[in-house]
Amino acid sequence: MVENFKWEYVFNVELVIDSLPFILEGASYTLLITAASMLFGLILGLFIALFRMNKHWVISLPARIYISFMRGTPLLVLLFILFFGLPLVGIELEAIPAAIFGISIHFAAYIAEVIRSAISSVPKGQWEAAETLRMSYAQTMRRIILPQATRIALPPLASIFMDIIKGSSLAMVITVPEMFYRAKVVAGQTYESLTMYILIALIYWGICTVITVFQDYLEKRYNRYLV
Repeated sequence: MVENFKWEYVFNVELVIDSLPFILEGASYTLLITAASMLFGLILGLFIALFRMNKHWVISLPARIYISFMRGTPLLVLLFILFFGLPLVGIELEAIPAAIFGISIHFAAYIAEVIRSAISSVPKGQWEAAETLRMSYAQTMRRIILPQATRIALPPLASIFMDIIKGSSLAMVITVPEMFYRAKVVAGQTYESLTMYILIALIYWGICTVITVFQDYLEKRYNRYLV
């Protein structure tokens, strides 16, 4: 068995070179879904966090239920509901919008909890100082609280963004021709599944590494104002 072992069975470099252009064509879908989901998820997550922190239960309770449901539901199931389930009630979504919508609303729940925790970590004295200056709630959040909360939230948000990148690969189950979908096509034609899956793992690793470098840059930028 050992004598018959060949490295090309594990990682066929020639196949990687030949198939890489085809695989990378799907990167545009991956990056589109990732960027849009990050943006919409961050905006939605911010509002959900603010609703979650509201003192009136009529406002906070729906936010709590939303967060609980999304965090307790697999993303794959949510994508199936949006793409395959909604047409049964007359609502049809194209694959890419369904993927963006599903990933956004799913990870918005996690983003909301990170933002809520970060806002809660800002000392109460900051709120009191803003109140002394007669700032409105919106002014206090925009000028004082959110800038400080951003520094606190950066590391966990970066982790969530990397989860979004990796989660975008699930879009292949609703026929989005992103990188993983194309890798499965090549694997089905060549029977070189291991090579293709390792290649996809390396590509996602590279993208997440870029996010990590950007995270480090932002952390240094925000931390330079600290004594």
